[in-house]
Amino acid sequence: MVKLRNILFFAIVSWALSSCVTARKVNYMQKPDKQIPSYTDTLSFEDYKVRIGDRLYIYVYSLDEKIMKMYNAGGSSSSQMRQQMTGGGMNSSYDLYTYLVDEEGTIDFPTIGKLYVQNLTSRQVKMLLEEELSKLLQEIPGYSTISVEVHIVNRSFSIIGAQSGRYPITKEKMTIFEALALAGDLGEFNSRKEVKLVRERNGVTTIKTFDARSEDIVNSEYYYIEPNDIIYIRQIPGYSFGINHVTTVIGVTAATISFGVFIYTIVQTGINHVKKHYGSGSNSGSSSNTGGK
Repeated sequence: MVKLRNILFFAIVSWALSSCVTARKVNYMQKPDKQIPSYTDTLSFEDYKVRIGDRLYIYVYSLDEKIMKMYNAGGSSSSQMRQQMTGGGMNSSYDLYTYLVDEEGTIDFPTIGKLYVQNLTSRQVKMLLEEELSKLLQEIPGYSTISVEVHIVNRSFSIIGAQSGRYPITKEKMTIFEALALAGDLGEFNSRKEVKLVRERNGVTTIKTFDARSEDIVNSEYYYIEPNDIIYIRQIPGYSFGINHVTTVIGVTAATISFGVFIYTIVQTGINHVKKHYGSGSNSGSSSNTGGK
């Protein structure tokens, strides 16, 4: 019985510890070791280039109010336009304030017409518009220098498996940690060990796997996310048991062992009772037969 109890104890402890959610499994910025990989310095950030289907927010600045009204949706200020795009009026005003990059990679801009912007950065689009508008407007009497503001407004990333949803990229360079924070982090029962990143570049889709716990992630290609990235997070094995503290492990282990010993005692008592009963009957029968002879 003692041997069986020991075997049961070690089996339960091994199972409990293997499914326990420890700080080791969920903490970020850990030193690389045998369990946490080290990433080589491959950090690179390329300015996002305009793609088909993007929408460009364009605002033209000028000292001439007529020019401002002609290009800026009736003369609304840049701040007013941004508020309407990010507030409740975005759905009704979205098309008015932005320009869609069509299947040919062009936008249709007032007085200029079709302008090819695919594979250009927002800064390059800004310079191109300023150049084209200057050519058109410099012949107007009293012409004043213009300036153009350009932003790509529909950039987002997606998370599936945990805190699933689609989230906006709110800044030019967003890190993986900022993206996870925007989604409310991963929770203690979701794995940081094997984060999968689905990324599309130039029509080619790749799947990359990395460990978000490694501090070396800040020097790797995974550190900055890109528009349309899909981040897949899986659950840590043992999630359904909810074992996430040492005290819980000890409690579960003790209770399971006690229950096992209780069942074992009942079964063993029954076996002993049966052996004693039938054993006594067998001995009595044997004695009677001997006397008869």
